[in-house]
Amino acid sequence: MNKVWAFLLITIIILSICGCGAGESNDNVVIVYNWGEYIDPDMLEQFEAETGIRVIYDEFETNETMYPKVEAGAAEYDVVCPSDYMISKMIQNDLLMELNFDHIPNAKNNIGMQYWQQSEGFDPENKYSVPYCWGTVGILYNRTMVDEPITSWAQLWDEKYRDEILMQDSVRDAFMVAEKLYGYSMNTLDAQELLTVKNALIEQKPLVQAYVIDQVRDKMIGNEAAIGVIYSGEAIYTQYENSDLEYVIPAEGTNVWIDSWVILKNAPHQENAEKFIDFMCRGDVALKNFEYITYSTPNDAAKALIEDEEIKNSPIAFPDLSQYDALETYTYLGEEGDTLYNELWKEIKSY
Repeated sequence: MNKVWAFLLITIIILSICGCGAGESNDNVVIVYNWGEYIDPDMLEQFEAETGIRVIYDEFETNETMYPKVEAGAAEYDVVCPSDYMISKMIQNDLLMELNFDHIPNAKNNIGMQYWQQSEGFDPENKYSVPYCWGTVGILYNRTMVDEPITSWAQLWDEKYRDEILMQDSVRDAFMVAEKLYGYSMNTLDAQELLTVKNALIEQKPLVQAYVIDQVRDKMIGNEAAIGVIYSGEAIYTQYENSDLEYVIPAEGTNVWIDSWVILKNAPHQENAEKFIDFMCRGDVALKNFEYITYSTPNDAAKALIEDEEIKNSPIAFPDLSQYDALETYTYLGEEGDTLYNELWKEIKSY
């Protein structure tokens, strides 16, 4: 008899746990997939406190590692934060839900018009995405470790900086550096141009200390390298920590990028996903988030709340892009284009 009661008790406990888990999954959870170190953790706690919705949070390092996981449905994510060209790919492959902006009023009211216009390059009718952060890609250099101002991508091929150069471990960003150096479009599919770029990156490789992502920031702060390719938001943070660091957009031009929130078409918690994006678009929230991650915000309401005039007028955080030539945004290259770039990147990395 004792064994029977024990069995029944265990069964009741298991059913209770399963029931609670299912209820939470259906009603009180939003599953977010975002870049590493790309949100203020306090904002997640604040969202949970205000809404009662628990945030399950996961991180990725590159668009290329994020996409196959989302496409395969390896995890039931609700909200994802891809970059411009990857959003275009996700739209074409029917992975995204068309947004109901009546449920995301802070996006309509607070995101600046210029960022909606920029988004049309990858989301033509702004149906699927909400701008989250934007910026440029440039060169961060340590003034005490170079003997000249750094102004050109060409200086990443200078022998005197051997083992002092950090490159982005990202196919599009690495290729962009060489494409701009030669005056090519960073969206080129021309076979001869790509061969030239591949050979240039192979030629550069012995000079490169490391191909990294987030580690560029820490290595430059710690004086472990003289020059690094970096995102503008990371550059702002590094200057807080090391006053010897300088950020420059090279003369040959660069990438102007935008990362945006999207909701997956098969999102299990659509209503919670809308609430999460609307919360992140609130002016006070976007301001706190910007102050933490230091990536430029497209949120005009947040920018109006910035009290530090030096930051508000920063040429890194909010540059006047009309001062620069040959600025481009990545576009989706199609499946064949993606395959071509990835194959060439594998050749470079294995050389």
